[in-house]
Amino acid sequence: MTGETDAAPPDAHHVGAAADLDAGDHLLVEIEGIEIAVYHTENGYFAVSNYCVHQGGPLCEGPVTGSVSTDENGELRYDDENQVVRCPWHGWEFDIESGEHLSRGQYSQPTYDVLVADGELYVRW
Repeated sequence: MTGETDAAPPDAHHVGAAADLDAGDHLLVEIEGIEIAVYHTENGYFAVSNYCVHQGGPLCEGPVTGSVSTDENGELRYDDENQVVRCPWHGWEFDIESGEHLSRGQYSQPTYDVLVADGELYVRW
């Protein structure tokens, strides 16, 4: 989730300049020993734990794609508005914005708020 603020929040960690992260890109940061991937999508900035909840794979090394869903007629369609990241180890897919697993509701990746202040990105831990 992205939030705009006027000043650097005291309870968040600086991770880089917003201008350095183009839409469609991500960066990997470490905060207090935890690797976090910060993604820039068309919907804003989102942060997800880099360790896949399945077996600890490096989630951000996997591809970011849209998802497949069904339309009102039950036909499959490709949806590129909802971005998902797929773990390179076993193919588990998670929504970048919510951290939710696409087909197994009991699993989700930890997510973190991303704030933008004066053109800088901060992750609230």
